[in-house]
Amino acid sequence: MQPIIECVPNFSEGNDMNIIKQITDQIEGVEGVRLLNVDPGKATNRTVVTFVGSPEAVIEAAFRAIKKSGELIDMSRHSGEHPRMGATDVCPLIPVANITMEETAQYAQQLAKRVGEELQLPVFLYEAAQPHKNRSNLSVIRAGEYEGFFKKIKLPEWKPDFGPAEFDAKRGATVIGARDFLVAYNINLNTTSTRRANAIAFDVREAGRKIKNEKGEEIVQPGTLKSVKAMGWFIEEYGIAQISINLTNIGVTPVHIAFDEVCNKAAARGIRVTGSELVGLIPLKSLLDAGKYFLQKQKRSTGVSEKELIKIAVKSLGLDELGPFKPEEKIIEYMLKNKSDSQLVSKSLSDFADETASESPAPGGGSISAYVGALGASLATMVANLSSHKKGWDDRWEEFSKWAEKGEMYKNELMQLVDADTKAFNQIMVAFGLPKSTTEEKAARTKAIQDATKFAIEIPFKVMQASYNSMEVIKAMTEMGNPNSVTDAGVGALCARSAVIGAFMNVRINSVGYEDKSFISGILDRGREIENKAIVLEAEILKIVNGKIGI
Repeated sequence: MQPIIECVPNFSEGNDMNIIKQITDQIEGVEGVRLLNVDPGKATNRTVVTFVGSPEAVIEAAFRAIKKSGELIDMSRHSGEHPRMGATDVCPLIPVANITMEETAQYAQQLAKRVGEELQLPVFLYEAAQPHKNRSNLSVIRAGEYEGFFKKIKLPEWKPDFGPAEFDAKRGATVIGARDFLVAYNINLNTTSTRRANAIAFDVREAGRKIKNEKGEEIVQPGTLKSVKAMGWFIEEYGIAQISINLTNIGVTPVHIAFDEVCNKAAARGIRVTGSELVGLIPLKSLLDAGKYFLQKQKRSTGVSEKELIKIAVKSLGLDELGPFKPEEKIIEYMLKNKSDSQLVSKSLSDFADETASESPAPGGGSISAYVGALGASLATMVANLSSHKKGWDDRWEEFSKWAEKGEMYKNELMQLVDADTKAFNQIMVAFGLPKSTTEEKAARTKAIQDATKFAIEIPFKVMQASYNSMEVIKAMTEMGNPNSVTDAGVGALCARSAVIGAFMNVRINSVGYEDKSFISGILDRGREIENKAIVLEAEILKIVNGKIGI
């Protein structure tokens, strides 16, 4: 897989959509780049843009955007609530997949060098791209902001890393670097006081505040949260003060912990948190973790759907207070999602049945087996969730929550395999349609057919494994789950066993055309073993179910 990096430039314009559109047009004009999000802020007079792609394409797109912003934005006329020093104020690169931070930092340095030399713009490196750690912190670099940089840039210790040591009155200067994924997050307060908002920010941010000790010496009192930068400001657009937070390592301090801590510190000062907002994008895991966190506080099962976890997170964090929260526009994985990977499972039940019944050979038995397996796992998960919430079983909610999470995991895996099986079939059809006029074409076609056939064997085998594994949850729910739902678990067992047998039929028929007989022998042996175990386990589960029915 090719390396992917993300770029999140911040442009000092948040009101003129014509200017913003001209800048983002430069980004979208580069092949291999995908624009994910454009987030303008009127009060900050700043727009955060997010795009991803291959490193070379991202570098080209970033260069064009920096050039265009310098042409369109006049910093001598700029004002806004957010600290800034240039038309392109900051341009971080973030490793997303198959690339290291060190490699990303090298690309940031390449971009900075090109911007400095070709655009004659002062450029400062920061974070991982900056070799001198005494000037790697963005807030230290930007101290003094635009107005103070006319003098600051003349100081030897603040000579730009690239470009002239002359401050450009129109374009300002820019900061380019490489960093980990950063979540820009604002928490809303029921006050208009910037001073009190700042006091709360100082309470929580890692840098804390300066105080005097008993000897009258000035010392730093750290805040309560690690990897957190924060400041307070008043947003005229909303008529409230906010805590503006950068979560620089969400593995250390995730969104939900920052939110709760601000709630606690605000309450101690007689202030209420009313909600929050995300600036730019957030990883899916952050919202899923938040949803689980708030459900656990309620002693509720966390084994619910991804959609439900996101809903709980949004409501608990108040992410929809200032405007609608659209997961498809704010979650990075959803922005990157290929719609072709979920064409079948995104259909309604009736449309899915109609598509299956049509003259098209796909979806066929493999996809249906995966879907039947997903239904079996879903039934087991339902019983676990009902048991977790059953009156009188409050002391067992966590036990059933863990079972529900496991069932949800198998359900999600099998739902993905519904489309994957049809995709595998389509790949075989494409391979058979390749040209075969020359020796080279025949060899390439044969290889493509064999590769596609192996994939078409492996997918239903994964369906077998996931469906059989889900029977552990199904059996547990027949034994210990809510007795009123024992038949639901029983039907889940029927689905899981059917999915295993059906998927194995696809493994076997696709194996006929594969030439690696050693591979075929091994996977058929393992398939027969799973099939036999599933049949035996189904009988055990149905015996328990019938015993509890009693008639």
